[in-house]
Amino acid sequence: MTDDAAAEGSGVERAAELLAFAEAAVVGEPGPLDDTRGRLLAAVGPEGLVDAAAVVANFERMVRIADSTGIPLDAPVAAMTSDLREELDLRSYGSAANTPEPGVLMRAGGAVLRRVAPRLLVLAAKGLARRSGRQAPP
Repeated sequence: MTDDAAAEGSGVERAAELLAFAEAAVVGEPGPLDDTRGRLLAAVGPEGLVDAAAVVANFERMVRIADSTGIPLDAPVAAMTSDLREELDLRSYGSAANTPEPGVLMRAGGAVLRRVAPRLLVLAAKGLARRSGRQAPP
């Protein structure tokens, strides 16, 4: 989520407060962070605030680890997410240099895979469930 309009239509309770807090926490300026922390505390209580802070901290940790090690995206992931990464302007981040841009054929294949992959995953899950005797997903 990158804006309040997306937060409103997300179906997540207190999405606007959570988004504002997450953005302020990432930016790290004391004034806005204090303000959004207070609004989130009033909206979700102390336990909700601690949970939100833990989620923000965990994502920051994971991103910093990935960036510091220079982990590139796998070729299929790069191909399937090329449009999304462009839309979100993720190429502007320094670590994007570690992932070469897929060519035209890989992008086309990624677009096809993006549409087919969810169906393939459902079929695979149904097959695994059938073999293990568990309830298959819908």
